[in-house]
Amino acid sequence: MSASVATSDSSADPLLAPLLAGDRRALAQAITLIESTRIDHRERADALLAAVLPHSGKSVRLGITGVPGVGKSTLIERFGLSLLEQGRSLAVLAIDPSSKRGGGSILGDKTRMEELSRKHAAFIRPSPAGITLGGVARRTREAMLLVEAAGFDTVIVETVGVGQSETAVADMVDMFIVLLLPAGGDDLQGIKRGVIELADLIVVNKADGDLKATAKRSASDYQHALRMLRSPTVGWTPEVMTSSAQTGEGVAEIWQVVERFNKAVGEKGIARRRAEQARAWMWNEVGETLLAELRRHPEVRKLVGGLEREVEAGRATPAAAARRMLAAFHGR
Repeated sequence: MSASVATSDSSADPLLAPLLAGDRRALAQAITLIESTRIDHRERADALLAAVLPHSGKSVRLGITGVPGVGKSTLIERFGLSLLEQGRSLAVLAIDPSSKRGGGSILGDKTRMEELSRKHAAFIRPSPAGITLGGVARRTREAMLLVEAAGFDTVIVETVGVGQSETAVADMVDMFIVLLLPAGGDDLQGIKRGVIELADLIVVNKADGDLKATAKRSASDYQHALRMLRSPTVGWTPEVMTSSAQTGEGVAEIWQVVERFNKAVGEKGIARRRAEQARAWMWNEVGETLLAELRRHPEVRKLVGGLEREVEAGRATPAAAARRMLAAFHGR
């Protein structure tokens, strides 16, 4: 689970060598560094990321999403343990809902994957989603590069939920997996045109006990629904399966689907998807950075309070207020 260390540059970040050697503490510190909003930390983070870039990109990247209560963490733990038994290593980047008061994670996935977190070949990092839409932390993509550089050959990004604003993870992973509860009828119709049209694999979880028959019917219904949707991945036809995170039935088989996916899409297909994702990531970063600069600008900060009150009172349109802020930002 360690990567080769190929740097003797005295100017290299002190975290670089231990990180590339697979040191857990260095990896955790590096993720904390890239999540920092301090300008000096951002400069250091950018330099560290540039240094690890040649050592990244060698993992299988999976995104897993699903509504709260579907059993994501339990399933990921069982799935992860099965991967470790096969000799793989696993990093789980679990994005927790943020506390509106303190801004930190309020669930703590590490406490929900106790057995997996104790394994040497596994690394679990819960991070607060913050104000970022899409169910992922803003720096999740960069954290993924760090865990890959540290030698983890499988990365799972677990999002906070499911819905139109929870699909950003699909734009940063190779394969997007959606967990669903056994359902049917109106419940199925309500989600059919939502997140499942981005799914490479649908897993109907909790297929045990009294819900087992319902889960199998749901899987059949979802399979039928997928036939009416265009596959999000060229060369791959999305699949549907059932599992039980509680009993373990069907969980290990998820990896078999992942292997079929990788074979069908091929190395060139994965590389093409990652290149497209990197380009989109760049423009997203431009937008995020410009917004942060706008908020910090002294002239804009003088205007914000008054403009917000004018918009709230209906004395100014949001578009007009935005233009005034941008004019102040540009010094006009």
